[in-house]
Amino acid sequence: MRQTRIVATISDQRCDIPFIESLYKAGMNVARINTAHISKEGGIKLIKNIRAVSPKIAIMIDTKGPEIRTAKTQKETTVTQGEEVVFSCSEKNISGLQNICVNYKNFVRDLNVGDNILIDDGDIKVTVQEKHSDYLLGRVENNGIIKNNKSINVPGIKIKLPSISEKDKEFIAFAVENDLDFIAHSFVRNRQDVKDVQKILDKYKSEIKIIAKIENLEGVNNITEILEEAYGIMVARGDLGIEIPAEQIPTVQRNLIRKAIQQKKPVIVATQMLHSMIDHPRPTRAEVSDVASAIYSRADAIMLSGETAYGKYPVEAVETMVKIAKEVEPDRDKRYDVTIPPVNNEIPAYLAHSAIRASRELDNCLIVTSTTTGRTARYLAAYRSSIPVYAKCHSHRVVRELALSFGIFPSYLEMKKNKMQIQKAAVLSLIKENVLKEDDMLIYVGGRFGEEAGASFIEVSTAKNILSKIGEINSSKK
Repeated sequence: MRQTRIVATISDQRCDIPFIESLYKAGMNVARINTAHISKEGGIKLIKNIRAVSPKIAIMIDTKGPEIRTAKTQKETTVTQGEEVVFSCSEKNISGLQNICVNYKNFVRDLNVGDNILIDDGDIKVTVQEKHSDYLLGRVENNGIIKNNKSINVPGIKIKLPSISEKDKEFIAFAVENDLDFIAHSFVRNRQDVKDVQKILDKYKSEIKIIAKIENLEGVNNITEILEEAYGIMVARGDLGIEIPAEQIPTVQRNLIRKAIQQKKPVIVATQMLHSMIDHPRPTRAEVSDVASAIYSRADAIMLSGETAYGKYPVEAVETMVKIAKEVEPDRDKRYDVTIPPVNNEIPAYLAHSAIRASRELDNCLIVTSTTTGRTARYLAAYRSSIPVYAKCHSHRVVRELALSFGIFPSYLEMKKNKMQIQKAAVLSLIKENVLKEDDMLIYVGGRFGEEAGASFIEVSTAKNILSKIGEINSSKK
């Protein structure tokens, strides 16, 4: 069974129920909505159709975060290598040169001579030559066309933009109103950026989880404190590949994955994983190797963007990821790239680690857990079991949240008053689902002291022994 999760971006321009169902059947676990290209009306339609396909599909929505763009009023400007241009926050003519207007009022203040300005995902590079009180004079390094509302990156520069824009606030409220599962906050720079989003969620008393998108050098450098605040992270290699040299991306990606695993937090690898499949039915060999690399590094999830949002072969792209994962995962168990999270004196973490170790030493064992908050299941995911972990969740929201966690197969189980009844009900439900047989050995991780205490015991036994006291095996056969 595939353990690496798949996130697929869906657009409101292509979101009919049969299409979403085809992605789900192909292997999609989480549906992503990009607010940069969607209206609220389109978002409501998209959410309704996703939920009509399956209540187990988690829904993630992006914010824009603190970003700089060319002004929406910017006229299309053709530039040539060696040409001098002006950057400012006004549209007035300066020194008779072409003026590139930006939407950030402190752009001139924050940059200095020698800094690089990258426009439209790095297609055009400009080097700052002079700094004046109200404009920057730059030298164009390559030919191109500068259009309005295009991204601007300034590698290595700390930009003092607010973490959340007004549009972000609207879409966070939209996510709360529609009971979504994850907010992927863009351009997270430090712990405060995560806290700013959490503060809004707390105001609404929302349980939505925050995924911090790591897209700049500041976010990379502050990853430890970001992981302390966020539910998980996304290695968003699009802008990250502009902010830092491309040759550094593989090392940064591996380090970010390791950090997330050590903190027992989900980690997604994203951007251009199967980019050629936007227009072609088969990926390049380099893309296959890229997806495999993320799986070898043991990321929780891998993500498709344009491939499923507007590409010609969306279902084939999901199927390709599934094939790569199924091929790579067994080989990965040779453990040549291993990160073992520390226990940190946490009983649930110690029990999760012990359960994974036991599963490797005992033949034909399954791991089963019941969870109220999802914490025990996430800890089991962090230790990267080579066998499936079946999580019986007492909340439909937790079922969806665990759709993002490595190797976890979640389903709903109604809460029982008696803690031991929960264990028996979990095992019985797996027998009814034909996951377990009576004589199968299983490792059960559970708790008896409430959700705050988390897991407090492990039991290794057969399904028959666990259920025999109340004769539920016999009743399940009838």
